[in-house]
Amino acid sequence: MSHASFKSLEDKVDTLIKLCDDIRRENQMLRDRESNWKHERETLLGKNNLARVRLEKVLRRLKTLEQGQT
Repeated sequence: MSHASFKSLEDKVDTLIKLCDDIRRENQMLRDRESNWKHERETLLGKNNLARVRLEKVLRRLKTLEQGQT
């Protein structure tokens, strides 16, 4: 194998290593984002459920007050 061919192959391997590192970093970033979104989703679902429960209580109280006035 000539020096030029070896150098070309070495450059290609270096490029592949850099590309692999870039993809690995991007993949980790995407996993972190997914984790954050899942946490945010769980938080929002909890808040939504709490709001629903509170609204149901208010509606029951209103209904009770309405029935007491009739």
